[in-house]
Amino acid sequence: MDMRTRSPVGGYDQRRGEIAHYFDRTAAQAWARLTSDAPVGRIRATVRAGRDRMRTTLLSWLPADLRGLRLLDAGCGTGALAVEAARRGADVLAVDLSPTLVDLARERLPHDLGEGRIEFRAGDLLDPGLGHFDHVVAMDSLIHYELPDAVRVLQALTARTRGSLLFTFAPRTPALAAMHAVGRMFPRGDRSPALQPMAETRLRTMLATHTPLWHPVRTQRVASGFYTSQALELRPAGTAA
Repeated sequence: MDMRTRSPVGGYDQRRGEIAHYFDRTAAQAWARLTSDAPVGRIRATVRAGRDRMRTTLLSWLPADLRGLRLLDAGCGTGALAVEAARRGADVLAVDLSPTLVDLARERLPHDLGEGRIEFRAGDLLDPGLGHFDHVVAMDSLIHYELPDAVRVLQALTARTRGSLLFTFAPRTPALAAMHAVGRMFPRGDRSPALQPMAETRLRTMLATHTPLWHPVRTQRVASGFYTSQALELRPAGTAA
């Protein structure tokens, strides 16, 4: 069975468990604070600013009017992107591995969503029971997976997406490598699951092989202190941004 027909298993499943444990237990309080308006230290402030810029970028790539459209927020965290998409009228299914973060997202859900709606769910973004979507956004939810596993996830998502697939990855840069080296100096219990930097050229080559009917149409890197992430938009061949 080759990569084109099998589900992401093995490394993906093991990594998914590690990520779920980290965000649901080890880092739940820190993540709740980072995604709030509460004061944070200098390093985390750069991460917060970077995530805000990335979320704004991804939202700018979605239609301004999402009424009647179904959107998957794959790895929704505490729900900030899902809320903005719902305010444009989208029917949002927001999924995250961490039940703790999903519960927090529900608690923070505002009442001014207008015509949009959000269903928060704890689980795997590849659950086939989630159905089909017009747009999928996976912001920083694939950055801890190795390239082959990430491509399998993207391949599976394109099979259930009609419009666009927006995702981010950790670009392979000297600055990011230096940050990883610093991170390894912290006690193991305080570390997040390691990022898996990807070379964009190799990522695009693998996508061309395994998702040949979907093409990259635009990309944007966001670098803010200790946050570096790159967004890529995929669309079915023959469509434009």
